[in-house]
Amino acid sequence: MRSSFKPSLLQTAIIIVLLAFAFLGTRSLWDPDEGRYTNVALNMLESGDWLHPMRNEYVGHWTKPPLTYWAIAASVATFGYNPWAARIPNALAYLFCAWMVWFIARRMTPGEENKAAIIYATMFLPFGAAQMLTTDFLLTACLSGAMAAWLESRHAGAPRSRRWVMLMWLGFGLGFLTKGPPALLPLLAVVTCSILAPSRHADSPFHWSGLLVFAATALPWYLVVIGDTPGLLEYFLHREVVERVASNEFGRHGEWYGWFQVYAPTLIVGSLPWTWMLWRWLRGLPAAMRGWRQRDSRQQDADGLLLALWVLLPLLVFCVSQSRLPLYLLPLFTPLALIVARQVRVEGRLFPRPLLLGAWLVILLGLRPLAAHWPTHKDAGAWADALRTRVQQPIKQVVFVEDMARYGIHLHLGAQVHKVSIDPLAADAFGPEYDTDLDTELARADGEHSVYICKETLWPRLRAAMEARDRQVIVHGQPFEGRVIFSVRQR
Repeated sequence: MRSSFKPSLLQTAIIIVLLAFAFLGTRSLWDPDEGRYTNVALNMLESGDWLHPMRNEYVGHWTKPPLTYWAIAASVATFGYNPWAARIPNALAYLFCAWMVWFIARRMTPGEENKAAIIYATMFLPFGAAQMLTTDFLLTACLSGAMAAWLESRHAGAPRSRRWVMLMWLGFGLGFLTKGPPALLPLLAVVTCSILAPSRHADSPFHWSGLLVFAATALPWYLVVIGDTPGLLEYFLHREVVERVASNEFGRHGEWYGWFQVYAPTLIVGSLPWTWMLWRWLRGLPAAMRGWRQRDSRQQDADGLLLALWVLLPLLVFCVSQSRLPLYLLPLFTPLALIVARQVRVEGRLFPRPLLLGAWLVILLGLRPLAAHWPTHKDAGAWADALRTRVQQPIKQVVFVEDMARYGIHLHLGAQVHKVSIDPLAADAFGPEYDTDLDTELARADGEHSVYICKETLWPRLRAAMEARDRQVIVHGQPFEGRVIFSVRQR
């Protein structure tokens, strides 16, 4: 029996906009990721240097290209220093992805495009990631747009097909400017599908005009920063590509079973409440693959073949790579939502009635204020409040000594954040664990407006180190989250 509920375009838009923007600024930034990305964006905004990502005025932050930083900085410049403004780019990326699912479903599953967009928007991982400040949702938006353009190019005659191919490469170029080489993973599906189920109408996905668009979009920033930063190319290629793929250097579940440990729960929980439909698709996949051995069958079910390739080929790369995190799979939820929409249309699976769908929406939306009040030492807003109540003078700089830096304080307090080591450091131009050592920090710091933070267990050693350097320490109130908050004065 089919569901009688067929959401209108207006109902679909209201649901998705509500999911995107409800409680957007309720939760403070959580470190390390949200604080780190926002901190770099604010440093760009405050310094006027939009080319060189910086952790602070002395140390670069080269782990990701700049598009996410640009988006956050532009939003904060427009709407002010608050979590709502910082998260607007992610909310817009979420809206764009839902639109791209709608756009693709209009051709793949005519009549079910509204359901397809709702399916995507209500999947647990996309919904949750929409308010998590990382590079992953902007990347997903870029790749969803690129694949939507390529699909249109397969159905458009020349010269329209070529224009869609150019748009595809624009999407890949923006993705490359967001997260580098992982942006090109959907090309595995593009190439394989073009070989197995070619379109008579489509221009080549590798037409020179498209490659030119990609080069003009993706490469200028890399050329500029590599040219003026010695050693950066080697850092990008070795540490950010080779080590992430071939080693567990970053401690991201590189064990042989890590792929299952991370990605199985991500797919099962992240696709709720539609997981059972994906399970049915997975059970039928071997039979479909046997059918795809025949050329005619591949042509007749080119959409099904593409969706399978779009999910399975990048997933294989993610499993082989030894750096594994749940949000790496976020771009795969675009084809997963389309697969569910095909299940709804082709197999007649029930789409939830309004009451059940409404109950799920209430659950999702209720999680956001709950998260805002979740007690965690990573809450940068709580740290900013603790500093305001304990320190009377204006704070321009917060220094974490051998502890995780809460970079989100930059947004909530308007202060620079540094992370320092007590002992001298070996030189590391790219990606150092610490910004500098204690002696260098003391020489640079504005003692009147700087506040230091360390764990209580480290406090005796640090106090002795300060006294040995002829510094007086002034403790501000009771410890917070097991940390001592203090200022330093020259004796």
